[in-house]
Amino acid sequence: MRYGIALDLGTSGFRTQAIDLDTKETVATAITERHPIPGMNVIDHVNFAIKSGEDVANGLMIGAINNLFREFNIDLSKVEIIAVCGNPFQLSLFQNIEIRDLAYAGKNMLKELGVVSPPRDGDVIDASSLGIKGMPDAKVIIPPAVTHEIGADAIAMMLMTDILDEKDPCIVVDYGTNAEMALVRDGNVYTGSAAAGPALEGQEIERGMLAAPGALSEVEITDKGWRCYVLDDTIAAVEGDLIDPISGEIIEEGPMHGKAIGITGTGVIAALCNGLKQGIIIPPAIKTEDGLLHLQDGITISSHDVEEAGKAIGALRAGFLTLLDDSGLWVSDVKKAYMSGASGLYVDARKALQIGMVTPGATDIVQFGNTSIGLARKLIFGEVTLESLREFAKKLRATHCMFATAPVFKDLYSIEYSIWCGGMPYSEYNNMLDLYNLPHLPDMPDAKDVKVTRLAVRDLPDTEKCKVHIIKAGTVLTGILDGCIGCKKCMKACPEHALTIVAEGVSQYRANIESDRCAGTACRRCEAACPKNVMHTSELKTLNV
Repeated sequence: MRYGIALDLGTSGFRTQAIDLDTKETVATAITERHPIPGMNVIDHVNFAIKSGEDVANGLMIGAINNLFREFNIDLSKVEIIAVCGNPFQLSLFQNIEIRDLAYAGKNMLKELGVVSPPRDGDVIDASSLGIKGMPDAKVIIPPAVTHEIGADAIAMMLMTDILDEKDPCIVVDYGTNAEMALVRDGNVYTGSAAAGPALEGQEIERGMLAAPGALSEVEITDKGWRCYVLDDTIAAVEGDLIDPISGEIIEEGPMHGKAIGITGTGVIAALCNGLKQGIIIPPAIKTEDGLLHLQDGITISSHDVEEAGKAIGALRAGFLTLLDDSGLWVSDVKKAYMSGASGLYVDARKALQIGMVTPGATDIVQFGNTSIGLARKLIFGEVTLESLREFAKKLRATHCMFATAPVFKDLYSIEYSIWCGGMPYSEYNNMLDLYNLPHLPDMPDAKDVKVTRLAVRDLPDTEKCKVHIIKAGTVLTGILDGCIGCKKCMKACPEHALTIVAEGVSQYRANIESDRCAGTACRRCEAACPKNVMHTSELKTLNV
């Protein structure tokens, strides 16, 4: 038997499938709970790699990947080919090549540091040379990048949907911490990338979590209250409690009563949409006596959560409008929107449209699954070639819009920030657009007039016949804290419960951080809480790497 492996290196975690090369059947699927490197976005991952060492970051990734492959329970020596997909940051960390050119935009700084950008035009590499174990004859196919922002995952998003065949203008988005988007008009493709952050994947939300058993994933308004839905052991949404969102009173217990332990990004979006619709949320405030929106099993949404989700939604909508402006279009010209990725597939598309996650004015929404895995599978079977991807990447470079330097994006995001975090009413949006000489946004289409087509049941294909193995991705960052008094204030400040402080010897304490749970450089609450200023996460060393 001969095997191929499709591997998606996502910012929030890894997904991989083993495939029989003769029958083309998926024989095993394995995913990580989170990303093995501390942090919740690519910038955090790169910062960790720069401060702790690129070898350390690469070791965390390769270690997690080897653990995933062991979960397949197949003869790994029979693996012939591995196709990898991901953004340029993740693929560079995976290959253990220069990343500072991705982290620093200024050419003068790169020149001063002596940084030479490595080629990112795709490659075929021996698996063993990358540290992948047990596959002496396997080759790894690495697709090309378009720019330092747009990589193989964005190429997958375009090639695996029907967007390139559309005659009318349309837009596609791969939803994630770094949301890649593409607008097609008259055969031309305009691309951009919005740093949405992890809030819409359930991270940086106080009770947030990634999709896993016990995650509250959907909330529906009924005439009696809000019906919650919770993921069961098969990651299927099952009816939970009927709740009064203002008081938290249980109106009716559901089959998943007592089973909710956190809330996913899709659950946050649903709760946010419902709260806005019923006037319970007026960003960023929550109009309840205790300032919280109540869901099942004591899970709440705070004003902080509204701000974090709002900043992500704002980055998306500002990105849509920037691309439209760059292409000479506006919202009334684009009626069809494609949503790819796990968040794009599982979210209620109409709710996503109502809160700004879909291009305004869309009346036809198509939801896809994981396009990165889809492209990797096509590479395995030669249905897509490395050379064809290189040619496609060249075409895309000509019409890429860098949001970070686009004045229109800056202006639009200032409006979004004012609404979600500054308390400016949405009714002022068009008045603000006037200030920037931009056209108005039309009224949102009625939900019943929006066509939604879901082309996949699950995020990953062919998982119905075989169990999905979910593993913990990280290792432990550890070290003795010289001068630590054992007060454990740092431990209490960690929002992800990733840190423990243990006594070791007389008046000596060791810090242990679970790397995959740590929020990374964007957090550092543990460092800020330390009264003796002795907690420095970048000085901790890794175990098992």
